[in-house]
Amino acid sequence: MRVIDTVGEMQQQANLWRREGRVIGFVPTMGYLHEGHLALMRCAKEKSDRVVVSVFVNPTQFGPGEDFERYPRDLDRDLGLMASLGVDVVFAPSVENMYPQGFQTYVEVLEVTRPLCGAKRPGHFRGVTTVVAKLFHIVKPHVAVFGEKDYQQLLTIRRMVQDLAMDVEIVGHPIVREPDGLAMSSRNVYLSPDERKQARLLSQALAEASRLVEAGERDGSALVSAARKILAQGPSIRIDYAELRDAETLEKMGALDRPGVLALAAYVGQARLIDNAVLQP
Repeated sequence: MRVIDTVGEMQQQANLWRREGRVIGFVPTMGYLHEGHLALMRCAKEKSDRVVVSVFVNPTQFGPGEDFERYPRDLDRDLGLMASLGVDVVFAPSVENMYPQGFQTYVEVLEVTRPLCGAKRPGHFRGVTTVVAKLFHIVKPHVAVFGEKDYQQLLTIRRMVQDLAMDVEIVGHPIVREPDGLAMSSRNVYLSPDERKQARLLSQALAEASRLVEAGERDGSALVSAARKILAQGPSIRIDYAELRDAETLEKMGALDRPGVLALAAYVGQARLIDNAVLQP
């Protein structure tokens, strides 16, 4: 496994593989890897000849007062996990290499980023789309794999790729969960033992909404209320949002008359966690 930390060297390697006719698979990460990340890498290996994983905590997607400085980092540990999976290249650039002095170019997707995390974290998705667009130009993948836990992010990247005619296939991978249902996240490390127990309520809230849909419920407010009622059982939980949105456009839905996504964001102690479930009418 090769570790590359400069843009030019990564582009040189990508160009070589493309000349050889290799299919490049790519998984962008911010490091501090868990089983969810590893599942994305296994998916990329199945769909490509060479796998690149980026490890880069992107400052432009963090707002003032967010956890950029304390976001968990352990590159040595991450490298060991990726080597065991047979990753070919780890691209681990510095902030200075990705955003050289005088940087002033950004990529922004509009409508799909307005609600949910876009409303709660202004500028977040502009940072995401900018860094992903740049990574696509550097790594030059044929296939890129993203987790469905970050559902709005996945839709945003797909919109960007379609709108800008980027020649890369975007693959969404199902949410990977702990045995008790908690969606895997690098931010789970922030949770105290008691908060960790309460965090299970997010997946339980989604399961209750799914159960109601299976029983015939189609009223959006009833589904959201049921989820909120479950989350309210956690004394350390502060709901950021709980909304039913169109699964393709993220437009508001009053009734589940087409595929929808029930999206949750909540602070459990100091950790902001997100989760979702796609509901079929």
